[in-house]
Amino acid sequence: MDSRMAELFGTGSGLKSGSQGLAAGSGNGFGMMSKKSTSKNGKKAKNRASRSTKPSNNPPYLPPEAEEGNIEYKLKLVSPTQYRFEHLVTQMKWRLQEGRGEAVYQIGVEDNGLLVGLSEEDMRASLKTLRRMAEKVGADITVLREREVDYDSDVPRKIAEVLVRKVPDDQQFLDLRVAVLGNVDSGKSTLLGVLTQGELDNGRGRARLNLFRHLHEIQSGRTSSISFEILGFNSKGEVVNYSESRTAEEICESASKMITFIDLAGHHKYLKTTIFGLTSYCPDFAMLVVGANTGIAGTTREHLGLAMALKVPIFIVVSKVDLCTKGTIERTVRQLERILKQPGCNKVPMVVSNADDAVTAAQQFAQSPSITPIFTLSSVSGESLDLLKVFFNILPPLSNSKEQEELMQQLTEFQVDEIYTVPDVGTVVGGTLYSGICREGERLVVGPTDEGKFLGLKVCSIQRNRSACRVLRAGQAATLALGDFDRSLLRKGMVMVSPEMNPTICWLFEAEIVLLFHAKTFRKGFQVTVHVGNVRQTATVECLRGKDELRTGEKAVVRFKFIKHPEYLKVGAKLLFREGVTKGIGHVTYLQPVSLYQHHP
Repeated sequence: MDSRMAELFGTGSGLKSGSQGLAAGSGNGFGMMSKKSTSKNGKKAKNRASRSTKPSNNPPYLPPEAEEGNIEYKLKLVSPTQYRFEHLVTQMKWRLQEGRGEAVYQIGVEDNGLLVGLSEEDMRASLKTLRRMAEKVGADITVLREREVDYDSDVPRKIAEVLVRKVPDDQQFLDLRVAVLGNVDSGKSTLLGVLTQGELDNGRGRARLNLFRHLHEIQSGRTSSISFEILGFNSKGEVVNYSESRTAEEICESASKMITFIDLAGHHKYLKTTIFGLTSYCPDFAMLVVGANTGIAGTTREHLGLAMALKVPIFIVVSKVDLCTKGTIERTVRQLERILKQPGCNKVPMVVSNADDAVTAAQQFAQSPSITPIFTLSSVSGESLDLLKVFFNILPPLSNSKEQEELMQQLTEFQVDEIYTVPDVGTVVGGTLYSGICREGERLVVGPTDEGKFLGLKVCSIQRNRSACRVLRAGQAATLALGDFDRSLLRKGMVMVSPEMNPTICWLFEAEIVLLFHAKTFRKGFQVTVHVGNVRQTATVECLRGKDELRTGEKAVVRFKFIKHPEYLKVGAKLLFREGVTKGIGHVTYLQPVSLYQHHP
């Protein structure tokens, strides 16, 4: 855990941290070079490149091809035999499975990563074969970029990077969740409105009106609740949102990849809502929006610290560039770069200025936790909006198919984040399926209640992104209709699990924590609001192991006791607590099950 993040919360205390330097060769874009290129083959390739007449900034190597993952190198695919073609198709199925429906093919590259390149004719024939292979597995291909390489040849040679994406079947599109963070008035909701509706803003907040859920939000122009927006891409990489009266159901039907934006509040008084969104909705990525005219103000630094504390990969969007001079924009970007490079962050900022940068940024970002792409754009003029769409289109999932399969084989566990009553449907709960598979008609138990019990219920129907769904898989967010189940028995923070599971519920638990910031000393009897996943409750500090008190930046094992009711927790879960200016992070190390604790209310 990186204890120097205390600096992001406004303390500036100098604590030691483990560096997260950029792993060499972590990406597969044309812009990075692997350490492994120092091998003998690499030396030969460098000699060949140096003999070439054309000067070049391109490295002669990519990192060697990995057996696992969704990236495949192919030197050329010219007129394969039928047997070879079938083998290539099987290989493509494997790569698509690894990338959960997406694969990237580097054409003109040897397996060891040497950039050989192909002539114009061979490249055309290779892309034609690749298109035939994709058709066979029910996928489409998009050429992301082509580039000339220097190789011992009089004929110009090219390499191509191609995205292969499966056409969705039975609603199993690739779904990535992006939490949107940033200071109040930085333009978060407006940017989402422009991205998802396809119409630029008028400079007075018209684009954000559809995102607001309450009258006071429309009147003040400030988000106070968590809202969701979706951006769909088809198998060819085109945005499917932009057509007349396109509903969520239609977007889901035609999308191969879906980006779900979780729009969080920027005002400091809604901080608990923002933290709940980050901890309970399990976002894959976080997008920090910074106004170019205001720079890093207010809660920007705090939101950056929260995302890093919860280990959510973060990228930055500098908005409102239409309001500023070029010098102001550069100053804001420099300010961001300085913060990202400081010891508490250890990030490598990467400013995206063209489509080529956007492709490289998407691939590097998902593979190295250190890379932080920075976009500068305007929701009014539309400047550089396309680069952000290219980035979202190519952004790969963090988990591979193997991890997904392992989660699906576990017992069902659904986290309850929202509770509604819908006319003619009854009680409906929204949340994320943490593990297992959930089907229509399945019987589960929900709890814990205030007495520490679990109650039986039946899942009547399931909806994902407002369209009906028969099967819900691990990692997916959805709403479940529970029929006439009494809504007053439910609350946020509960879980719905398989009856076979024996869930551990507790009043008392221990956690290893780092105190990020506290004005005085942190000691026994102090009360804090604890966030663990979708659990949010006030807890009392029962004792500090081996210490009487804690100061800013110090570590300790602390025993907490919930005040209102017992909760379902798991050892190893990330924990975040706050009270006024006091903030800390850590992870759960021990649970004392309810049955062993005699004196609970």
